[in-house]
Amino acid sequence: MKYPIGIQSFDRIIDEGYVYVDKTALIHKLVTEGSIYFLSRPRRFGKSLLVSTLKNYFLGKKELFKGLAIDALEKDWLEYPVFHVDFNGNDFTRPETLVQKIESAVATWETAYGKDPLMTTLGDRFTYVLAQVHKKTGKRVVVLIDEYDKPILDVLDTGLSSIIAGEKRLLEDQHREILKGFYSTFKAADEHLKFVLLTGVTKFSQVSVFSGFNQPADISMDPRYEALCGITSEELYHYFDKPIQTLAVKFGFTIEEMKNFLKQKYDGYHFGENLIDIYNPFSLLNAFASQRIDDYWFRSGTPTYLVRLLKHNKENLNELTGKYYDPSQFVDYKADVEMPLPMIYQSGYLTIKGYNMKQNTFLLDFPNNEVKKGFVTIVANDYLGTKTDTGSWARDVVNALEAGDTEKFRKLLTSFLADIPYSMRRKEDEREKERYFHYTFYLLMRMISCYTVYTEKEQSEGRVDCIVATPDYIYIFEFKLDGTADEALQQIEEKGYARSYETDKRKLFKIGVSFSSKTGTVNDWKTVDQ
Repeated sequence: MKYPIGIQSFDRIIDEGYVYVDKTALIHKLVTEGSIYFLSRPRRFGKSLLVSTLKNYFLGKKELFKGLAIDALEKDWLEYPVFHVDFNGNDFTRPETLVQKIESAVATWETAYGKDPLMTTLGDRFTYVLAQVHKKTGKRVVVLIDEYDKPILDVLDTGLSSIIAGEKRLLEDQHREILKGFYSTFKAADEHLKFVLLTGVTKFSQVSVFSGFNQPADISMDPRYEALCGITSEELYHYFDKPIQTLAVKFGFTIEEMKNFLKQKYDGYHFGENLIDIYNPFSLLNAFASQRIDDYWFRSGTPTYLVRLLKHNKENLNELTGKYYDPSQFVDYKADVEMPLPMIYQSGYLTIKGYNMKQNTFLLDFPNNEVKKGFVTIVANDYLGTKTDTGSWARDVVNALEAGDTEKFRKLLTSFLADIPYSMRRKEDEREKERYFHYTFYLLMRMISCYTVYTEKEQSEGRVDCIVATPDYIYIFEFKLDGTADEALQQIEEKGYARSYETDKRKLFKIGVSFSSKTGTVNDWKTVDQ
């Protein structure tokens, strides 16, 4: 079986015999039930392949679709002129790149269909070309724009600027205006358009990018198109039965155990109220091709724009996850650096985990272990500023916790905290100091994504600082800042934090920890087991 890793061209996948997960029934539904769409999906989720498939469909290349679902659904196979703009692969931190990119596309179309010298702006020139194409061919135009938001994401919150007419302008603002002028074409040229699709990671609907544009139908959370990108469970078992069997033999799993392992690692995405399970296609294909389970999607790129936004955020990560939200709180990016939730969700680091129909609210949390581990590592590295290799440190901690070796864990935690620069942990008031140490411990434990971790878990008599549950052990932690480990242990006893685990067969450790605001690391540590 040939896996199309990094291949986004539909015709190449078909011609060269790569495996193709048939989405053409949904594509036929898309093109017959509407005409102007917007779709948001995380990176490497198949958006570019979707665009390429639509391009070949509208070019009437019937032979490429032989044997696919759309082969029996489409009767006419008409050919339309297709304008395709792909913002992937360009560095928009250079002031001139965006104008050059659009100018190149428009100039190419003008060469083919004619140019009006009186039309000077990019938007007007594009409108004129669309009208000319319609006039000369008798066919309305299909416009496909891939990763429409990359010119903004590249410069978002960077402070990069350029000089326009002697005035200093932020590239972020400049790019919004350029794109606004370009996309406003779709309103002026509505009579000349057959179909329009814009794809991207984020929806900037409230920051003027789409102003003047006939608002596209946003199908990002449309229950009809939840499975338009990505791989569903049904598709996984249909197309990849043999690779799953091969992996199961290699790892000594049963087929069901292998399926569950893949589910925990790469499944968990939901893009609407139907909660259809969607697997990350990039990670799955890489795992099958290499016969190794690894963090492929996360390692394929660092979300630098998201890290920049998180620097402004005063909310802890554990205060954002595992909560129900109104769609207005996470669907549209509102250019508010103090509320990065929409960007975290749309970038694929959080996903829908539940739906309350009566209140129309959605539960958001990490989609799977790969994403949770990777994203928390990014946040931890940025928040803590440590030079320690967090990956190897986390593996050592896993080994210590699996062995019930609390002393080894103490040493690992102490050395890690000692490596954090003073400037990163400097806080003015006592509450912020305590909050820093609590959040630091939370981040470190969340990097150990194979275990259940509770922080500030509410119980009948109080809120326990942290509980880590492994297959063989339960660890209950209570923290004090500039206090003593005995005081922490006393609170565990007085509040009865261990009562809910009295019938649990796993060995339980009660651990009192005191952090020093002066040294920034563990000052006192005591363990009681039962």
